[in-house]
Amino acid sequence: MLTKEELPACPVATTVALIGSKWKLLILRNLKGRAWRFNELKKDLNGISQKVLRDSLRSMESDGIVIRTVYAEVPPRVEYSLSTLGKSMLPIIDVMAEWGRNYQKQLGKI
Repeated sequence: MLTKEELPACPVATTVALIGSKWKLLILRNLKGRAWRFNELKKDLNGISQKVLRDSLRSMESDGIVIRTVYAEVPPRVEYSLSTLGKSMLPIIDVMAEWGRNYQKQLGKI
């Protein structure tokens, strides 16, 4: 988690620092609908390495965006879901998706 001293002065830069990577944005997109297990995310996020996924989830958990829930089962089950703070970022994802759709339309891809 970023300390108060580490936070950029610019609010946009703060948001970018938290979710600015391609993979974090796609993780947020996936977690929008439901909780996901690690291997489900790995399979769905084509091209992400196990290390990058693990590091991204840990970072997002540390920043309070993602909740990691461990179920006491055999074998253990771990699920990732959005925290309240993470859910508050969903309008950003929705606006990005809408912009992307409009851009694709302009290029005749839809």
